Amino acid sequence: MTPSDALWRDRDFTRLWAAQAVSAFGARITREGLPIMAVVGLGAGAATLGVLAAIASAAMVFAGLAGGGYVDRVRRRPLLIVADLVRAAALAAIPLAAWLGALTLVQVFIAAAAVAAASVIFDIASHAYLPGLVGRSALIDGNSKLASTEAVAEVGGPALAGVLFQWLTAPFAVAVNAATYLVSAGLLALIRAPEPTPEPEAPAPWLTEAVQGFRLAWAEVRVRALLLMGVAQGLFGGVFSALYILFALRTLGLPISILGVAIAAGGVGALAGAWLGPWLGRRLGVGPAILTAILGAGLSAMLIAFAPTDRLGASAVLIATQVSGDALAVAAGVLTATLRQTLLPQRVLGRVGGAFHASAGGAAILGALAGGGLGGLIGPRLALFVAAMGFLVIPLIGVLSPLRGVRDMPVGD
Repeated sequence: MTPSDALWRDRDFTRLWAAQAVSAFGARITREGLPIMAVVGLGAGAATLGVLAAIASAAMVFAGLAGGGYVDRVRRRPLLIVADLVRAAALAAIPLAAWLGALTLVQVFIAAAAVAAASVIFDIASHAYLPGLVGRSALIDGNSKLASTEAVAEVGGPALAGVLFQWLTAPFAVAVNAATYLVSAGLLALIRAPEPTPEPEAPAPWLTEAVQGFRLAWAEVRVRALLLMGVAQGLFGGVFSALYILFALRTLGLPISILGVAIAAGGVGALAGAWLGPWLGRRLGVGPAILTAILGAGLSAMLIAFAPTDRLGASAVLIATQVSGDALAVAAGVLTATLRQTLLPQRVLGRVGGAFHASAGGAAILGALAGGGLGGLIGPRLALFVAAMGFLVIPLIGVLSPLRGVRDMPVGD
């Protein structure tokens, strides 16, 4: 029996995997659905949607800063269940308010913030919970399997959101979305593996614990490199995400349908990347595999800036770069997540995970703001090229650190 087969035979892991799969679909439906709800149900315009996105992003950054220490002080599985229930309740309130004729944009903003914050807590707690559930020897395979569910959700989630909002009225489509989180909570409740109670630790102010997370990440030189790489990824990725759709629709003149196909193709690439990451780790060594995958993803992004303006050529470039870029990015993500889990003790994974989420998220907000200004100043094509050049800084950070010499996953504490 291969290690991969062994995990599939582990009922508790398959329950976690299924819960994360359902939750991942719910997250994609929420991402697409709340803006649709605001537009269709409440007549929101572009400025309102910008506020909605900003509120969700700010909630994610704050949850990363404030939640990591709490994750380290409590058992993680009950926290995962609570995060699912919070998301379900926040979304279920929307159809209820619509049925009572009391739905407002303020409630949609509150729901977006609550779901975004709970999603970050779920991600941090899941990252900290996995090592104790499957053991360190199965971590890379476990992360690969969980990444594959994210990839499938990226392909099918937006399409499912479209179908739900087409067939049902917007508020009741949101109710179906809320149900996905209830299903996830139910699956997590079925996990039977005992989880040890965390070592007693006096709570500290959230800002103090946030600083501890950054210090813990900075103290381990290989994790420090991953943190800096994550900040750079967030910054330049924010620039890229702010301009990508504008570039595709206006500069290249592609119809929305082709853009949708390209984005869905990225999900297919991400699914391949969940397998590619462990394979590259075995062939090249963990550190070189991470750097090679990130370099390849950056070069793939650079090709987008050179896309021709004829429809066939532009479509081919966008689809090819979405497949290759997402495959390589997910491959690197599987390896970096596992490396963090093996380099650091489980008792600090929450605080460090919070530091990673908050720093990358904050950098992404700055990058998006900068991207909008840069695109207006030099045009979307040249601004995307500048962002792609920034992506090449990311593997350079790793090359200049001990990360480049990591061949195997460390044993950890």
